[in-house]
Amino acid sequence: MQKNEVYTAVASGTGTEGEAIFRVGDTSVFVPFCIEGEEAEIQILSVKGGVAYGKCLRVTKPAQSRVEPRCPLFAKCGGCQLQHMRYDAQLELKRSLVAATLKKIGGMEAEVLPTHPSAMQYGYRNKLVLPVGTDVQGNTVVGFYAPRSHRIVPAEDCPIQSPWCADVIAVVKAYMRANCLKGYDELTRKGDIRRVAVREVGGRYIVALVAAHNVNAAPFADMLKERLGECAVLLNINKSQGNAIFGDDWRTVRGEGFFEAEDMGIKFRAGANTFLQVNEGVRNDLYRQIVAEAADGGAVAIDLYSGGGMLTAMLARACKAAYGVEVVKEASICADELKNLNSLSGRMFNICGKVEEQLSHVFQLTASERRVIVCDPPRKGMERSAVEAVRESGADKIILVSCNPATLARDLGILLGSLKEEDGALKKNPDYAATSAYSIEYIRPYDMFPQTKWCETLVLLSKKPDSHINVTVEFGEGEGQISLKEVEKRAEARKPKEKVTYKMIQQYIEENYGFKVHTAYIAEVKRNLGLPMYDAPNAVEELKRPRSHPTEKMVLAIKETLAHFEII
Repeated sequence: MQKNEVYTAVASGTGTEGEAIFRVGDTSVFVPFCIEGEEAEIQILSVKGGVAYGKCLRVTKPAQSRVEPRCPLFAKCGGCQLQHMRYDAQLELKRSLVAATLKKIGGMEAEVLPTHPSAMQYGYRNKLVLPVGTDVQGNTVVGFYAPRSHRIVPAEDCPIQSPWCADVIAVVKAYMRANCLKGYDELTRKGDIRRVAVREVGGRYIVALVAAHNVNAAPFADMLKERLGECAVLLNINKSQGNAIFGDDWRTVRGEGFFEAEDMGIKFRAGANTFLQVNEGVRNDLYRQIVAEAADGGAVAIDLYSGGGMLTAMLARACKAAYGVEVVKEASICADELKNLNSLSGRMFNICGKVEEQLSHVFQLTASERRVIVCDPPRKGMERSAVEAVRESGADKIILVSCNPATLARDLGILLGSLKEEDGALKKNPDYAATSAYSIEYIRPYDMFPQTKWCETLVLLSKKPDSHINVTVEFGEGEGQISLKEVEKRAEARKPKEKVTYKMIQQYIEENYGFKVHTAYIAEVKRNLGLPMYDAPNAVEELKRPRSHPTEKMVLAIKETLAHFEII
């Protein structure tokens, strides 16, 4: 098999990114925007060993679940991956991907319930981040990033965004034309406007114009008010060379910079940088389930990675009390404001600090209570020390929420013991069920992001009753005895493989691909795949220059090398 060769084949599986897997001879070819079971004409883009990546030229025998994508930019823009699939097929795909990831990464054979659907499959997003940049000719471009790149695909609208998206794009273009402003070029670091961020809160809009330097944003605010109605408009000046959405310099252009609103009975203040789930309907369904499980039996809830405290407040209202633990000081301050706004003093307690350092303290404060841990970490998952702290806590229930099946599988595997550390690496432990202190009550994906490969997943763990069994065994080769030879044979089969070092990965890539990769690039790819990570001695040192990222060519080489060493 060579690059650019064309084959006609039938997709026989689905990859972890939602792409179809075609078998051509002995080679697995991963092709996006195709569906398992359909025949397609595919072109090979790259190949190494038994793995190749391709693109679909045309579908010759479509699957019954194939539909016409609603968006004309589908497959060009990187926002959606599943618009070509009927919605019920999307739900089943996400369920099966969660199950497959738990098995592949976490070593768990776990039943996964059907995916909880979204009432809105389009127009559900209440948040918009709109990149503004330049094309190769230097012309200003407003739109969305292409897959795996920072190249902006020009857009007039987006079907998964709320209907006001088209108005915002039109206003941005008109404002920049009228004021002779240019899009920001990330390579030359020249230009004026970098992006626009919009958050809808109860029919009102918080809009942040992100610029590379001070600009007159008053005309922008006037044009937005004419199109959208009530708006709070802020100017954010971001002079950084990295990929951070916002800089530290905020200036209010119109309004107070925030709105007060109420959601599920909780009053809150939302600003441009406030975290709220993008799909209000599914978010509320998910939060109701979490609160119901946590409040069952009159428990005290402990909300880890609590952010601005929205879920903590809901838990405080339904449970005996709720403790939120959040490391970001600004978010913890917002949680205290939320507590006061909802008169939850004495029921809601916000603690600023690391989970692994504060969890034992919270357990000391609640020593006589039944306790439920709720854990909703960021996409990168939990810190290893935090997972260990949760596992050793002895909580009566553990409720996990994750937007990344890969990191969920890793964290859940450590919690249950299906992953155990051996020689500095996590190894699968098939006998974990007998020794785990917790059992899985259920696992259910929630379709927070229709038309995309992403989903939220809710996992409920319950503590097993304390018990012990005395077992007497007799070794030997006779009937009813345990064979030492068989024990030795099994031990040899489960003997850990040689630890694969970054140096080995670098050497393999240089020998087989002809270029070098930095260890930071390997770490980034491993992190994105949800693989176990370990802190480097200099991990907390201040960066001397902006962090760069591996090219698509490097990412492919690293993934194929990880596959060669059987890490993935």
